[in-house]
Amino acid sequence: MKTAHAAGAYTADEMMTVTAARQLADGAVCFVGIGLPSAACNLARRTHAPELVLIYESGTVGARPRVLPLSIGDGELADTADCVVSLPEVFAHYLQRGRVDVGFLSAAQIDRHGNLNTTVIGSYARPAVRLPGSGGAPEIAAHAREVLVIMKQSPRSFVPRLDFLTSCGYLGGAGERSRAGFPGRGPRAVITDFGILRPHPETEELQLCAIYPGVTVDAVRAATGWPLGVAHDLQVLPAPQPADLDTLRELHAATRQTHAAAVRINLRTADAPASHPH
Repeated sequence: MKTAHAAGAYTADEMMTVTAARQLADGAVCFVGIGLPSAACNLARRTHAPELVLIYESGTVGARPRVLPLSIGDGELADTADCVVSLPEVFAHYLQRGRVDVGFLSAAQIDRHGNLNTTVIGSYARPAVRLPGSGGAPEIAAHAREVLVIMKQSPRSFVPRLDFLTSCGYLGGAGERSRAGFPGRGPRAVITDFGILRPHPETEELQLCAIYPGVTVDAVRAATGWPLGVAHDLQVLPAPQPADLDTLRELHAATRQTHAAAVRINLRTADAPASHPH
């Protein structure tokens, strides 16, 4: 459900998406997932970062979708990409060789050190919910130069202990990620529907660094499953600009219209084989 903030005529989802888009620099190479990450990246590409290079796991490099894709296999991505490469090439040539500036991920659960779960809720052997799984997220979390995470915040999603560790953030913190040999810097920001969490420079535990207009620290702490620390220089982020909101809403409207249309497939029947005299 979308809830409008008292501070302005926009929703929490819109504030979160605009804030996430603001984290992306023009010209960056971004390995992006479907859903909220894709919305944020495509908003950034339509506003302040027109040269943002989007790579989707299906092998589309430099995709410029006109509407938000339904999945990584959406034909819109291949139709608008600079090139389409094989899955091994995406991971070996682009990601593992350090050519991806930003990995943009989401998850069902995150812990205080930015580790992610997209595998199961409950016991792995007898899960209450079996989630979509890892996909390429573990490799993205390990090899991207930095990672951004976008997800809605609640005690069910921001948990003291993951039900399953799918993708590594800072592991146990205090340098454990670096000692484990992961080349990327890890999650540099977690964007939620309340604000932004960033890792503490020493402990690497996520702390609240910025909140949205009208949001209180108590509300953020109540939505967190561990005792959340707050940065000394806590910021209040600016509200979305009208132009950003207009662009985002136009993108969502075009997406709804496109995906609501009937898909028609023309099947051509082969010509009947010529008859041959016996």
